[in-house]
Amino acid sequence: MTQSFFGALRASVAEYAGWCVGRWLEFRSNPPHVSTPVRVAALLVSGTAAAAAFGVAPMIADEAPPPVHTLVQELALPQLPQQAQAIDDADTTVFHTVRNTGDDTFGGLLAKLGIQDTEATRYLRTGALAQQLLSRNTRFVSAETRDDGSLESLRLRSLQSALGTDGSTVLASETVVTRTAQGFTTQEAAVPLQRQVQVARGVIRYTLFGAADEAGLPDSVTTQLADVFSGDIDFRSDLRRGDEFQVAYEVYTLDGEPVRAGRLLAARFVNAGHAYQAVWYQPQGATSGGYYSFDGKSLKRAFLRDPVQFTRISSGYGMRLHPFSHQWKQHKGVDFAAPMGTPIRAASDGVIRFAGTQRGYGNVIMIDHRGGITTVYGHMRNFAAGVHVGEHVDQGDVIGYVGQTGWATGPHLHYEFREHGVTVNPMTVALPDAAPVAAANLPQFEQVSQIAQHRLALATQIVAASAR
Repeated sequence: MTQSFFGALRASVAEYAGWCVGRWLEFRSNPPHVSTPVRVAALLVSGTAAAAAFGVAPMIADEAPPPVHTLVQELALPQLPQQAQAIDDADTTVFHTVRNTGDDTFGGLLAKLGIQDTEATRYLRTGALAQQLLSRNTRFVSAETRDDGSLESLRLRSLQSALGTDGSTVLASETVVTRTAQGFTTQEAAVPLQRQVQVARGVIRYTLFGAADEAGLPDSVTTQLADVFSGDIDFRSDLRRGDEFQVAYEVYTLDGEPVRAGRLLAARFVNAGHAYQAVWYQPQGATSGGYYSFDGKSLKRAFLRDPVQFTRISSGYGMRLHPFSHQWKQHKGVDFAAPMGTPIRAASDGVIRFAGTQRGYGNVIMIDHRGGITTVYGHMRNFAAGVHVGEHVDQGDVIGYVGQTGWATGPHLHYEFREHGVTVNPMTVALPDAAPVAAANLPQFEQVSQIAQHRLALATQIVAASAR
C-alpha cells in the first residue's frame, strides 16, 4: 500500500513539472504584461515546490511497532493503623513563646506556656524564679513541653541593668531552666542588647516636650536635648512657634524590641531663625566625651543653668514678697518648681562642703567649685545615697531630690550661685566655656561630624511632627 501511494505521488509531481515547462515555453513565445522578474520568481517558486514534493519521504517501508509487554505485581497496602499508632507513640515536644506584659498571674503565665507539670510548678515557685517570671523587666518567656504538658526546658530574657547615658553596660540576662535525671537546674548568662540609631524631627507649637512627644522622642532624649543647648536657649522663655529640631539618638533592643533609649548622638535646633548644632564626640581611647559644634567648639559650660531636669521657675532672682513674712525682701536665688522627688544635679564639678539641715533652707547641700564659686541646693526631700561632706562630685551627678523642707510653700528647689560669698543671678551670670577639640583629634572628629550631619539630613526628610 505504501509503495502504491508513493507511485501515485511521483506521477502527480511529474505531471505538474511538465505543466510548468509548458508554461515556461508559452511565456517565452508570448509574454504577458508582467515584468520579467515577477514571472521568473513565480516559476522559481513553482519549481521549488515541486522539488520539495520529492523530499517528502524516502522510499522505504514503514517499521513495525515495538512489542508491548504487560507486567503485573502485587503490592502490600501500608498498615495505616500501625503507622498512626507509631506517630502517637513518638516522643514529640511543643514550643510556646509569650511576650511578658507583667499583668499575668503565675498560674496564668504557666497556662499560656502549656505547662501542666506539678514538679516543674513547684520548682519554678521557689527562690527568685517566680518573681523573675512575673517581673516587668522580663520581656520574653519560652517553654519546651511534652504532649502531656511536662516541662523540658524554659528560657526567659530580662533586663539586667539600667541604661547609663553611654549605654556601655546595658545587658540583658538569659535564664535557662532544664530538666535533668535528678530534677531541674538553672543557669544564667549575660546577653548584650543590640544598639541601633534612630532619627526624629519635631516642630514647636507650644512646648519642647509636647513637640518631642508628637515626634515619638523618649523623654530621656528630650532632656538631653534641652541640656545640650541650655547654654544658648532658655527653653522656658526663648521658644517660638515654628522652631524645629532634628535629632539622632541611640536605641537599645532585645530580640528586636526597643527597651531603652540611649545617648543623644547629634542634634540641630532652629530657634527664632538661628540654627544650633551639636554632635557627641569621644576621642579614641578616652573614657569620656562631650558635645561640640560641627566645627569643634565645646558646648559644655562650666556650670549647668538648670540643676533639675527641665522644669519651670516659680520665683526668680531679686526682690519679691516673702511667702512667710509677707515683706519685700531680696530673693538671693532661683526657685525651680518640680514634682516631689525630682532628681537634683550638681551644677559643676566640686566638693561637698555642707550636707545637712539649716533653718530656712531645710535639707540643703553646699558645693565648693574652682574660682571661689559655691552653689547651694535647698528644700530637698532627702539626699542621694552616699552623699557626705568632703565627697567629690562631677557635673550632672544626682545629689538629692526635690522636696518641701524648711520655709517652702510647695515642692521646689531653691538654687543659689555665690561668687566669693556674694550671691549673683544664676540665670544671667557669664559661664565659661570648656576647651575645644584638640588639634590632634580633629581628623577623627571631622569624620564623626560628617556622619552626624548625614543622619540629621535624613531626619529633615521626616514629615514634621507638631505638638498639640
